[in-house]
Amino acid sequence: MLKVYELSLKTYLLENIEEKNVLQSIAELIDKSFTKNSELAEFHETNTYKKYVFNALYPIERNKVYFKGRIYSFQIRTVDEKLCSHFEKVLVNEYTDKLKVLTVQKRVVPKKNIEKLYSITPCIEKFEEGYWKNNHSVEEFEKRLTDNLIKKYAQILGEKIDKDIELFTLISFDNKKPIGVNYKGVKLLGDKVTLYVAGNSTAQEIAYLALGTGILEMNARGYGYVNYKWM
Repeated sequence: MLKVYELSLKTYLLENIEEKNVLQSIAELIDKSFTKNSELAEFHETNTYKKYVFNALYPIERNKVYFKGRIYSFQIRTVDEKLCSHFEKVLVNEYTDKLKVLTVQKRVVPKKNIEKLYSITPCIEKFEEGYWKNNHSVEEFEKRLTDNLIKKYAQILGEKIDKDIELFTLISFDNKKPIGVNYKGVKLLGDKVTLYVAGNSTAQEIAYLALGTGILEMNARGYGYVNYKWM
């Protein structure tokens, strides 16, 4: 049975962190925790869907700098019970030179009918030519988004789904211009979207899955984290 686990973490900042570097700083913390487990260290290096996603620090700082000496929160979601257990046990005392985790609280996201999903962190769709809008249509963007979720579902649940099934009745873009994000010294361009979920049971199951895996790519770097509004 599919379950989405949500871990809420309180962290103490050891250095100031600019908003553009927050997701990378959290990713470094999570990556460090994997080194404590040989199986997860190997998993981290494999080219596969990682089954987790996380958001950024809050409360949001309006001047785009998170301050040393203050306490902030963020969430990690996963559909993998073993990963959830690892995060709950190991992250509670984990730290880097930038931040230290103080507390971890776990819950299971209730499974109810979802009206829509909406971006909290930008979603990234990588094409060889760069940002998708320069060379691809909205229809191609939508197809890649839905195909990505169907592939995640097939890998995680072991069930194949008809690629022609309606998952979303409407996809709207919430940003007027691309959102620039930093990753390993490279600037990528992403988007924030709202996805109105179809009423069929498969669409609802995949929308629930998306809460724990993220949408599109680079979810283990914090991109594609979505929240939900129930019907």
